[in-house]
This record gives sequence, structure tokens and C-alpha cells, in this order.
Amino acid sequence: MIRQAIIPLAGLGTRLLPLTSVYAKELLPINGKIGLEYIIEECTQAGIKEIVFIISKKKEIIKKYFYNDAFYKKIIKKKKDLRVVQEFKKIKKYKKMIKFVYQNNPKGTGDAVLKTKKIIKDDFFLMLLPDDLIIKKNCSKAMISIHNKKKCSVMASMKVNKKTVNRWGIFSKKKNINKNNFFINDVVEKPDIKSAPSNYAVIGRYILPKKIFTKLKNQKKGKGGEIHITDSIRQLVNEGEKFIAHNFEGKYLDCGTMKGYIKSSIEVSKKWNFVW
Repeated sequence: MIRQAIIPLAGLGTRLLPLTSVYAKELLPINGKIGLEYIIEECTQAGIKEIVFIISKKKEIIKKYFYNDAFYKKIIKKKKDLRVVQEFKKIKKYKKMIKFVYQNNPKGTGDAVLKTKKIIKDDFFLMLLPDDLIIKKNCSKAMISIHNKKKCSVMASMKVNKKTVNRWGIFSKKKNINKNNFFINDVVEKPDIKSAPSNYAVIGRYILPKKIFTKLKNQKKGKGGEIHITDSIRQLVNEGEKFIAHNFEGKYLDCGTMKGYIKSSIEVSKKWNFVW
């Protein structure tokens, strides 16, 4: 059973400048809700009981968003706006399941995961990358269902253009389970186009084993001077740890670039009408 999820949030979001010069990218609105709320909803609907946010001191505005009770109480007392009352109730509900840890010197996703070592209790946990929004189907719920059956790690995947493989973690198949799920035998972070093992990419949803912390602790910096989670996954796969790639249903949206953020806002508005 997967009960805990972690969400790395310490990145500065430079691809979304100038918006992120004063504001956390995860708090930017998408069709009337902050982007981070879609990720939280995906977790709660998948049965997650505790979410760990990995932030930095530069992004404490995220913590303030969930701990701004005095402001809400003052507004509600003055206006008694039903919409504001509902939003405050929702934030209080989320706050009960959220914990914060700090990554003040971001060194990559692998380093962010390592910061949660003391909090993770079970043998497996879920990680979601907030730039990767998957709508129409709950990807995390589907992955947890697969994990419950196979008792191993699971990663979301999709086929990408061969010319863009150097932007992704790319894996190779080992054995098909069915048309949407297969065991992997290798994963490489941002390979050259010529050396890429395939054009199947890992997307920002992972069910990881707790034993990955041991690998991350000794992990050397990889491309870009960062500690990549894919490098530690590769070590585990080479040692015989089973990882399943899940070709998810639903629509993938990249919220981490200006073009992607605008496109995401349009796509999400098609699915959910904006109603207050």
C-alpha cells in the first residue's frame, strides 16, 4: 500500500521568468486553481495520506499559502464570501496531510528525494514532479494499482519524438507485461540521440523503493552537475530490482515552460469549466 508521496518544489523555475521572479511557479493559476492543487488532488484521489513538500528558503511562499489562516479569517469575518469560505476549508484539509522539508541548495531531483529519507516510513513511496501535469486520468492511482499487483517499482512513461530524447530519462524494455506495462532493463538520463536505448521516456510519476536512499547517498553528480534519480534507478535495475514502465492513459501537459504553461491553461479549461 502506498501511503506517502513526495513533491520536489525547490527549483527556481527560471524557464517561467519573469513570472517566477517574485512568485513560485507551482502557485501560478491554471484555470482558477494553483497548479500544485491539481497534483495534490491526484494524490488524495489515489489514496495518499501524507504528502511531503521539498522546498527551499527562497520558496517559503508555498508554505505561507497553506499557513495563512489569519488572513482568511479576517476576510471571511468581513465579507462572509461563500467561495472564500470553501477555499479556506480546502486549504485547511490539505494542510493536515502536508509536511515540509528543505533543499536550500538544489542539486537535482535525486538530492531532493534524499532530503525525505527520515520521513518515509514504508518500503515504497510515490513521487510526483509538479511540472508534469497529467489530466483526464489519474496516473498515480493507476500506478498504485499496478504496484499492488506486482509488488515492485513503477514509473510513468510515454513515447516521445526521437529528436527530443536528450531532454528526458530514456529507458529500454526488458519484457512486456501487457500493451501498456513492461519491465525495463536500463534507463539513461538525457542520452545523445544516437546512443539512446529507445524513444520511451520517463514522465514525472514514480513509485520508488525505500532502498533508493542508499544509492542516492553515494550517488555522484551527473549531467549538468546534478544528482539524477534516474542514475540511482539504473543502479537498482542493474542489481536486479524490478521496475515497471507504465504507458499512462490521459493527457500529458508540461507546465514548466512559458509555452507549456499557456498551453496547459488552455487544455485544462477545456476539461473543467471555470465556475464559481
